[in-house]
Amino acid sequence: MLNSALMIGFLLVTAAVLLSLWRLIVGPDKPDRILALDTLYVNTIALLVLLDIKLASSLYFEAALLIALFGFVGTVALAKFLTRGDIIE
Repeated sequence: MLNSALMIGFLLVTAAVLLSLWRLIVGPDKPDRILALDTLYVNTIALLVLLDIKLASSLYFEAALLIALFGFVGTVALAKFLTRGDIIE
């Protein structure tokens, strides 16, 4: 039961990653692309957590935490750049 639920989760999150990549590439505006990048790293975290559950290893969970940290900082920096024109003021 767990294996089938994990496979369904992998398929759905992979579809979400592909749709986020599509919006990142085709996105009409810069805010749309930033939102797609934010969604992409959240979906990547979900994939890593699913892989961690499947392999029963804590290494992927730690990698997911690092991606979450860098993704948050990157999103804040890009949002500040779009609103002000520079990051550090």
